[in-house]
Amino acid sequence: MIPLIEREVCETHHYIKKEELVDIVAISESTPGPIAINSATFIGYRTAGMAGAFSATAGVVLPSFLTILIISWFLTQFESFRAVRYAFYGIRVSVVVLIFNALCMIWKQSPRGTMPYILMAAAFIAVTFLNVSAILVIAAGLVTGIASVMAGRNIKKAGETK
Repeated sequence: MIPLIEREVCETHHYIKKEELVDIVAISESTPGPIAINSATFIGYRTAGMAGAFSATAGVVLPSFLTILIISWFLTQFESFRAVRYAFYGIRVSVVVLIFNALCMIWKQSPRGTMPYILMAAAFIAVTFLNVSAILVIAAGLVTGIASVMAGRNIKKAGETK
């Protein structure tokens, strides 16, 4: 979804800048719910207030909801077909590719340096190998980000007074 969102809101319609999309993706992934819905709500609000948030959310939810509703009526009749099972295997592979593509996009626009790489590795190890809740890791990232910004401001203020 992230490459599709980027193409539509940044390149086609110019609702937001690409730099803003990274922040929106981070917020959208940090809040409960699907990223497409969260992103649409946030971008809709930024462009047209509450009416924009409602319209953008409905525009993302309704087509998928109606499509899934219609497919579910028919899928139970065709789920035993080999072609249907193979189609779902192909869909799984496509999802992995899309996730990797999103990772590459976020990676390109992420901060560089020793500390971001250490934090990224620590978060990966905590979630993957230590079974730490992703919510706790996101909260720790939030606190770390705020602390680093505040520390940077304090360093700049101390340098300005001299």
